[in-house]
Amino acid sequence: MRMSELSRRSGVSVTTIKYYLREGLLPAGRQLSATQAEYDENHLRRLRLIRVLIGVRGLSVSTTREVLGALAGHTADTHRLLGLTLGAIRLADEAETDSPEPAEVDALIEELGWDVHKSAPARVTLADTLASLRTLGSPLDRRALLSYARLAEETAVLDLDQLDGIEAPLEVAERALLITVLLEPALMALRRMAQQNESARRYADGADRAAD
Repeated sequence: MRMSELSRRSGVSVTTIKYYLREGLLPAGRQLSATQAEYDENHLRRLRLIRVLIGVRGLSVSTTREVLGALAGHTADTHRLLGLTLGAIRLADEAETDSPEPAEVDALIEELGWDVHKSAPARVTLADTLASLRTLGSPLDRRALLSYARLAEETAVLDLDQLDGIEAPLEVAERALLITVLLEPALMALRRMAQQNESARRYADGADRAAD
């Protein structure tokens, strides 16, 4: 396909495509003449992934280039490809955070029997959140934490079920990013509505229900 068709099918402007070509994010097409090049489905998949990495995950152009470079060596390893795409695994040259070692999180992961990469940023995020709850005088009961973890486990199964039947590695990466990043606000909205429903079931009398 020519660049105009690549633009139409990807939803990315010709100007932006040319910019991605100059920045090395998108490989050059097959040269037809001094001013014309031809692109294929691999260019389309990569362009869609670039759009999602920058527009949805919010990465800079330079970080997107690093992620794409890392992905290039792991297209046959879906597990690592997903980790790199979603940020569950740090890039090799990313600096470690200064947060304390999340020992409590390590113990939780071991109890759950989960296989989580040691460099996963989510480990530190969870540890910091639990520490903040304790500081505010509202520590999370361990049984409640385990229950939340099991709900997250079920959500992860639903997430990865959405990838079944997709064979192209770049398409897998794009789909995983979309259902993870874009679906998170929807999941939060469902949680809020479920809380309201449960509050009504537990605490609202007939008059309150009618007013709602």
